[in-house]
Amino acid sequence: MGEETAGQAPLRASRMFRCCLSAIFVLLLSACQSTGDVEAPSAGTREGPVTIVPQSGWDDAIIYFVLVDRFADGDAANNQHVQRDNPGGYHGGDLKGLAEQIDEIADLGVTAIWINPVQRQIPDPTFASGPPETGTQAGFEHWGFHGYWMDDFNAIEPHFGSEADLKALVDAAHARGIKVLLDVVYNHAGYGARYEVDPEYRGWIRSKPVDCGADPLTCQVGGLPDFDTDREDVREYLFEASLGLAERTGIDGFRLDTVKHIDHGFWQEHRARTRQRLGDDFFLLAEVWGGSAQVMDDYFANDEMDAGFDFTFRGSCRGWTEGKGRTVAFNAYLDRRHRVRSGYHLAHYLSSHDEPMFLYEMGADKDRLRMCVALQMTSLGIPVIYYGEEVGREGSVWPTNRKNMPWGSQPVAPGAGVARDEALRDFYQRLIQARRDNPALRTGAYRSLHTDGDLLVFAREDEATGSAALVAVNRGEEAAAAAVELPAGVSGSVREVVAGDGGVLEGSTLKLSVPGKQARVFVPGD
Repeated sequence: MGEETAGQAPLRASRMFRCCLSAIFVLLLSACQSTGDVEAPSAGTREGPVTIVPQSGWDDAIIYFVLVDRFADGDAANNQHVQRDNPGGYHGGDLKGLAEQIDEIADLGVTAIWINPVQRQIPDPTFASGPPETGTQAGFEHWGFHGYWMDDFNAIEPHFGSEADLKALVDAAHARGIKVLLDVVYNHAGYGARYEVDPEYRGWIRSKPVDCGADPLTCQVGGLPDFDTDREDVREYLFEASLGLAERTGIDGFRLDTVKHIDHGFWQEHRARTRQRLGDDFFLLAEVWGGSAQVMDDYFANDEMDAGFDFTFRGSCRGWTEGKGRTVAFNAYLDRRHRVRSGYHLAHYLSSHDEPMFLYEMGADKDRLRMCVALQMTSLGIPVIYYGEEVGREGSVWPTNRKNMPWGSQPVAPGAGVARDEALRDFYQRLIQARRDNPALRTGAYRSLHTDGDLLVFAREDEATGSAALVAVNRGEEAAAAAVELPAGVSGSVREVVAGDGGVLEGSTLKLSVPGKQARVFVPGD
C-alpha cells in the first residue's frame, strides 16, 4: 500500500559484461569469462555499463524496489524543500540520479526495477509524528516524497525530474536488459489535492468518510480523498494519465497500489485497456493487502492481474528461523505456496516501505536474515528486494524504514558516507545468479527431503528442463547433518553456491552438514 495515514506510511545474469576502455582489460575479461570466474567489482570500482541476460519471462524475474527520493541525487536544480534531516522530507534523490547509478542495481543481477509513483504530489506537507521507537515522536513535516499523494496525474513531480528524465531512465534500464515497473495509484489523491477543491472535478471524490472496515470499496484509505471510480469520466481520466505516460516512456508494467479498494469491474476494464494500448506483455503486479495465493486467485481467475504480492512469506520465514513452530510445518507452508493458478505469480519480499525493515525485526541478526534471503531466492515466486536491504540498510518501523540508500565511500548523495555491508551484497549476488542459472529454483516443483529438528532440506525439480537443485537451511545454533537422496537433475556431481562446502557425495546420496544459522544450496556441478 502507498500510505495508510498521514503519519504511517508500505543469471544466468550472464556474469556481468562491462564496457572497457582498455584493450588489455578486454582481453583479461574474455579470459575470465571463458572459465566462468569473473568476480563482481567492489563498490565504486565497477566499469559500466553493466548488462545482464534479460529475464526469459516474469517467472525468471527478480525485482528491485526503489523510492526515487532516497536513492541518488543526480540534479541539484530540483532540490527545493530538501530536508535531509527530516524523516518525512524530500532528500533529493531523483530520476536522473537513479539512471546515473543504475549499474549498482544491474550489477546485483536483478531483472526489473520498480519505482514509486512519479506524478506531481501535493505542494504542501502534512504534519506527522512517528512511533516512540523511531525517535521522531516530537513531530515532523511529511511531504509526498514517496509519491503516493497525487495532486496532478498529468504532470511529473518536479523533485523527481521530468517526463524526459523518466524516459531516459527506462532507456538506460532497457540498454542493460532490465525492465521497469511504475507504481500507479488509481484509488485516491493526496490530502487537499485539486481533485477535492477545483470545481472542474466536482463529484469525483466521495465526500462521506467511510471506514475501510465497513466498506473497502468506498472508504478513505488513511483519510485520503477517494476517487469515485464508478464514474466513467473519472476512469477515463485516470486511465489516460497512466497509460499515456507508459506509452510515451516505454514502461514495461505497473505495480498497482491499493487494489482491493477498487472493484473487479474496474480492473477488468483496466486489463483490456493496457492490452489494447500497451500490448499483451504489459505486466500488472497487484498490491492486495494481506495477499496470498488464495487471496490473489480472485484477481487471477478473471485475468485482471499477472501477479500479486505474497504478504505471508516474511512473517512465516521470520517465525521459523526464530524457532517458532516445527520445521515440518514450515516445510508444508513452502509446499502450499505452489498452489497458485498456472500462468500467474506471487511476489514475495522481506522488507517494504509499509512494514518494518526485516533486519530490524530479526534483531539485527544477519545470519537469520541470510537464511531468509536464501529461502526467498530458492522459493517459488518473484523475489522483491527493497533498496539497500542487500547492503544491510538500517531502519526500523515507519518512517525509518525509508532511510537513504547507503553508499559507503561512494560520493552519492543523499546516502554518501552511510556504511554498507558488501559481504551481504555478495551473498545476494551469488544467490541471484544461482536462481537465474537454474530453472528449477524458479519454476520447479517442491519436494521435501528432511524436516527433523532444526534442519530443513528440500528439492526443487523442473521436469520441462530436467533441472534440479537442493536447498538445506539450519535454523539451530549448532551444526546439523542429514543424508538425502539427490534429485535426478543434480546426480553425478554437485556444487554448493553459498559457501562452497557442506556436502559429501557418495553415489546418489549427499551427506550434508550445515553450520548453525546457515543455508546451503546445491546445484549441478560444472
